[in-house]
Amino acid sequence: MWKEEDNKLKRTFKFQDFQEAFAFMTRVAFLAEAQQHHPNWSNVYNTVEIELTTHDAGNTVTEKDRKLAKAIDELGV
Repeated sequence: MWKEEDNKLKRTFKFQDFQEAFAFMTRVAFLAEAQQHHPNWSNVYNTVEIELTTHDAGNTVTEKDRKLAKAIDELGV
């Protein structure tokens, strides 16, 4: 579940292994590029942490962030 904290939408995703985590990141990258809105994220082994904020709006959560979060959720993770 996404949580709004420190002017960011944040969520942690866990997978069986690094390969699944990386495949997920690849799918998210295509979504982000299509929406021209790119996440701050990190990956350690099977864990992907994503933070969404709109830099052009003063680093606050906007509809762009909510739209990308929804699209990520629709990947069925």
